[in-house]
Amino acid sequence: MIIVNKASFFRGLFLLVSFVVLFAIILSPVFPGAKGEKVSGLDFADNLFNRLSKGSSWFIPDVTERVKSMNGKEVTVAVTLKKAASAEAVSKMFTAIGATSSAEGAALRVKGDLGKILGAIVADCDAIYHDKPEPVSAKYGGMDGYAALKLWWEGLQPMIKELQKDKLLNEARMVDLVIRKGIEPAYNFQGIEIGSVSKEATLMAALLCFYVVYTLWYGFAFFELSTGVGMTMTKAKKA
Repeated sequence: MIIVNKASFFRGLFLLVSFVVLFAIILSPVFPGAKGEKVSGLDFADNLFNRLSKGSSWFIPDVTERVKSMNGKEVTVAVTLKKAASAEAVSKMFTAIGATSSAEGAALRVKGDLGKILGAIVADCDAIYHDKPEPVSAKYGGMDGYAALKLWWEGLQPMIKELQKDKLLNEARMVDLVIRKGIEPAYNFQGIEIGSVSKEATLMAALLCFYVVYTLWYGFAFFELSTGVGMTMTKAKKA
């Protein structure tokens, strides 16, 4: 290898070596974790953005108010779930919150006040969102709180189409709202602390800036190395 520009070559070599060293540090468990343990830089950043994502997915107060519009609206829905065991479990859960429900195999039938049903489910979402499964577990005879929320998802999902078939479009939209902004965020973020963008804005901005700088760092390292060995890009001459 012929070095035609020593200054550029050694600048590039320094940038590349320092990039690799810093990358090794990032992959090492030297950063603080959520529970006091040491984690890698990638896990640290992942935990931060997971916390911020959970904090920005707090829709429960709005959903709680909106489902009240369904109070007093009696609905009767018959659906078929994928598993008979799920239908039986969901039927017992509907009964526990005051609805009339029965299951025969995988077929599930529910009758009750939609506002009260959805209100009770949103209350479960609130507890699970804050990682407090105990009240949900107690409500359903000792069932795991997170498992109960998953069963609510299985039970409510097929009801949307049935309500639409019965021309109960507002009711179908409200069930879909509870699933998307209540059940799914609460279940998917289980075990993750709630973060606030306003409180962690400095750290978030620092990580984003570091990502940009670190990317340029790698690019300039190879640019300087290439210049050092005489590899350059120039505009082609016109024939």
